[in-house]
Amino acid sequence: MTSRFLQIFKPFTRITFEVKKPDRTVSFKEKSIWTIVCLVVYFILVNVPLYGVEKATGGSDPFFAMRAILASQRGTLGELGIGPIVTAGLIMQLLVGSQIIKVDFNNPEERALYTGAQKVLSVLMILFEAGAYLFGGAYGENISILTGTLIFLQLLASGLVIMLMDELIQKGYGLGSGISLFIAAGVSFTILNGLFGFTEGIRNPAGRYYGAVIAFFYGLTHGEKFINVVYRPDNPDIIAFLATIIVFAMVIYVESMRIEIPISHAKYKVPARYPIKFLYTSNIPVILASALFANVYFISQILSKKIASNPIVELIGKWDFSGDQAVPTGGLVYFTTAPRGISQVVNDPLRAVIYIIILIIACMIFSAIWLETAGMGPRDVAKQLLDADMQIPGFRRNPKVLEKYLERYIPIAALLGGFFVAILAGFADFLGALGTGTGILLTIGIIKQYSEIIAKERMAEISPAVRGFLGLQ
Repeated sequence: MTSRFLQIFKPFTRITFEVKKPDRTVSFKEKSIWTIVCLVVYFILVNVPLYGVEKATGGSDPFFAMRAILASQRGTLGELGIGPIVTAGLIMQLLVGSQIIKVDFNNPEERALYTGAQKVLSVLMILFEAGAYLFGGAYGENISILTGTLIFLQLLASGLVIMLMDELIQKGYGLGSGISLFIAAGVSFTILNGLFGFTEGIRNPAGRYYGAVIAFFYGLTHGEKFINVVYRPDNPDIIAFLATIIVFAMVIYVESMRIEIPISHAKYKVPARYPIKFLYTSNIPVILASALFANVYFISQILSKKIASNPIVELIGKWDFSGDQAVPTGGLVYFTTAPRGISQVVNDPLRAVIYIIILIIACMIFSAIWLETAGMGPRDVAKQLLDADMQIPGFRRNPKVLEKYLERYIPIAALLGGFFVAILAGFADFLGALGTGTGILLTIGIIKQYSEIIAKERMAEISPAVRGFLGLQ
C-alpha cells in the first residue's frame, strides 16, 4: 500500500522546489544568521498587505480564531501562514495512523518518499487554501478576475516562500524548525500587542486603550471603577494577563516532570538513566488538533456561505454573517471553537464542556498516533537503546523484552501528556489568556526546545567530536 499511494506523488517531487542538505558542517553563527533572516522575512510577509485587497476586502476572517497558532495575519502576504504545511502533515499523520498507508520509517527510501509526498501535498494545500479564500468571498464577493488572479498569485508565492524557509531551517541551515519559529514569533507578537497595544488604530469602541497593561493604568488614572479596568469582556484585561502567567508557570513546572528508567552500558556497566517525560509527545498533539479544528472552521464557513440550507452543511456548522466578523452559532464548528473569556463560558457552559471533551479526545488520539509516526514508541526506543549497547539491569538484551518493559510507561505518558495539554490549553482559553491557550503552550515548548538546541550547538562548537552524539547535522 505504501508504494502505490506514495508513488503517485513521486513524479511531482521532481518539479517541486527543494532545499539541498548542506554538504558541510554549518557553524552556529551561520545557522543563527539564517534563522534571523527567515524570521525577518516572515515578519515582512505578515505586515505587507496583499495588493488589491483594499478595494476587495470582505468583512469576515475565515481563520479569526486560529491566527496565533497558524502564524498568519489577515489581509497580508502571510495570510495562509503555516496552515498548508501543518494541514498536509496532519493528513499524512492520519493516513499513517489509520494504517491506510504503511511506511517503514527505518527505510531511507520510504522515508524520503513519505517526505516528498508531504511536500507535494503542502503545495496542493497552498493552492487549495488560496483558491478557497477567493471562492469563499474572504476578499469580497464581486472582485474582478484580474484582482482575484493577482491575489491568488501573491498567496501562492508567499505560501511557497514560507514552506521553503521551513525546509531551509529544518535541513540544517538554521536552528530548530521553521514552523516552530513562526508560531513562537506570531504568538509572542500577539501577547505583546495584547499587553502594550496603545496606538490609535487598535482602541476598542469604548475609547479605552486595547492593551491590558496600558488600559489598566489608563483606567486607574482616569477614575474608572476597579472592576472595569480589571475585567473587560472581549478585550485583553488583567485577568487574561494573570491567566497567561499561570499557564507559563504550570507548563514550565510540568515540563520538568519525568520518569527515569535505570539503564547501563552492556560492556562497561556504566549506570545511567533514560528519561520519559510526562509531556512525552510535547506540544505536537495540540498542534494537530488545532489544525484539524481550523480546517473544520474554514471549510464550514465557506460551505455555509454557498449552500447554507443544506442539512449536512448545517450539521458541520451554522454561522451568523450579520456583523463584521462571522460567528459560529451551531453545529460541529461551534463546539470545536473555544469560548474566549469568562463571559462566553458563563453564557454557554455546555459549549465549554463539549469543547474541552472534544479537545481532550483529539489530543490523546494524536498523541498515540505520533508515537508511531515519529519513532517514539516502545519498539523504536528499545531498538535505539540496544543499538547504543545499553540495557535495563535485570532484563535480557532482547528487543521484545525491552519493548514490553517500556510499554508500561511510554504509551501511558503519551496519553496523559495529551490529556494534560488539552486541559491546560482549554482552560487558558476559557480565562481569555493572551495569545490563546494553545498558542502559549506551543510557545513555551518551542522556547524550551530552542534553549536546548542552542546549548547543544554551543557544545558542539567547543567539542566537534560530540556533534554526532548530540544528533546534530
